Amino acid sequence: MRLVRSRIVAGTMLAMVFGSSSHGADPAAIRAAIAKGVTFLVEREQAADGSFSADVGPAVTALAVTALARSGSPPDDPAVKRGLAYLISFKQPDGGIYAPGSPVANYETSIGLMALAACNTDGGLDAEIEAAAEHLKKLQWDDGEGTAKTDPAYGGAGYGKKSRPDLSNTQFMIEALRTVGTSENDPAIRRALEFVSRTQNLPGPHNPLPFPEKNPDGGFYYTPAAGGESQAGTTPEGGLRSYGSMTYAGLKSMIFAGLTKEDPRVKAAVAWLEKHYTFEENPGMGDAGLFYYFHTAGKALDALGEEWFTDAAGEKHRWRDELSTAILSRQRDDGSWKNANERWMEGEEDLVTSYALLALAYCLPKD
Repeated sequence: MRLVRSRIVAGTMLAMVFGSSSHGADPAAIRAAIAKGVTFLVEREQAADGSFSADVGPAVTALAVTALARSGSPPDDPAVKRGLAYLISFKQPDGGIYAPGSPVANYETSIGLMALAACNTDGGLDAEIEAAAEHLKKLQWDDGEGTAKTDPAYGGAGYGKKSRPDLSNTQFMIEALRTVGTSENDPAIRRALEFVSRTQNLPGPHNPLPFPEKNPDGGFYYTPAAGGESQAGTTPEGGLRSYGSMTYAGLKSMIFAGLTKEDPRVKAAVAWLEKHYTFEENPGMGDAGLFYYFHTAGKALDALGEEWFTDAAGEKHRWRDELSTAILSRQRDDGSWKNANERWMEGEEDLVTSYALLALAYCLPKD
């Protein structure tokens, strides 16, 4: 494995292949908002032990550390160092980064791995990164768990407490592994792509399950496993409804796994997003998971590599401008962000502010 020794994350790394930005939305305003958000996290939210929202485990600390690094704080910044030390204290003998007995070890390790990569400028974290990456592969639903390739769960990752994989956890696993240099041809990535393809409402050889036939719109749902589930509910025909955050997660994952813009799966995902392009809500979910949506959309569109996104009506959008405008308009006076809809922990200011900062990093001009 080629380990990352810089603060380049997967979206930026893959944008080198798909293209990069030379323009963005008012960089001065974005940088001012980022600075205000960073100040909120460091001066008001970080505990003496380096943690953020410690009561919910190490994942929010990992997101905050990554957000600080992506916002320009160097690895030797005191706040980053404290956060990183706290995060590493959760390193387990099996290489994972999670709270003992955690039912969400995949999520915590994936987010933790991305934080380590964001701070690994000198190779000092190589051993921790390699161990965490190998642990993630072991958590994947595959032959090791007795999961046959034909099983809808095959290749996915999930919350242990749910006893089935899902697209949200799988997209974090793919991004984490790609961030630290795992090849798109690595068996774990190829297996994950099979799972991702089965979460798409696209009938055909990549998803032989019954769900796409009942709602063949090209978007993505939450999981095909354990009978299938969409957080957006079902169609009258019994199909699983596609929604915005999972469709961007699916698009991002397919690009990270090496699919090109010409692949039918990528085309179908983009077509769904063209029909539902907006930053006023999480399409299909309203304001639920809105900042997760911003964060995921920014990464996916950056990886797609297009500065303009043309919607289904033919209107062209400079998405970086529109995404940053949506985020900046929601920043509170103290520099934080918070969702009035608290579903999926989006009432947690540390989490939501980290999401916002990470999304804004994709709205700035490329160097």
